[in-house]
Amino acid sequence: MEIRIRQENQNDYPKVHELIEAAFRNIEYSDHKEHFLVERLRKSDAFIPELSLVAEIENEIVGHILLTRLRIENQTESFESLALAPVSVKPEFHGKGIGSRLITESHSIAKRLGYTSIILIGHKNYYPRFGYEPTSKYGIKTPFNVPEENCMIVSLTEKGLLSVRGEIKYPKEFFE
Repeated sequence: MEIRIRQENQNDYPKVHELIEAAFRNIEYSDHKEHFLVERLRKSDAFIPELSLVAEIENEIVGHILLTRLRIENQTESFESLALAPVSVKPEFHGKGIGSRLITESHSIAKRLGYTSIILIGHKNYYPRFGYEPTSKYGIKTPFNVPEENCMIVSLTEKGLLSVRGEIKYPKEFFE
């Protein structure tokens, strides 16, 4: 089974919409509106086309990941970072490494584009395998009311989180 990762294009939008809706349909900790979040983010200033990726198997889209711009701000400084939200895999393709491939490929592209960190809200047992750690370890706070262990960050460079402290400022599309 060959998994091909490529940049999403506009022709993919309907299939990606269906995929995201299906991927989150039975997830307990979900508002089941992730597909609408992706639509809003594509139209925002936070959107980076190179960081909206799909996974294909035999020309069928079976996974999607989106990374968008965000900021970490404190009283004196502002730091650019990325939000990983969401990563989606068709339920019948779970456990085949598709999510892992999307995450590692998105990390590689983000680093190549000059980004130094990525933040997410996700499962505390899944994302640490990709280097994610609680944001609280770095004095970074989330505006959402989520358990501390579910808000995580990864540094894409050796000193990507050096002196980064503050509150995460998500694009307004996350709150609509």
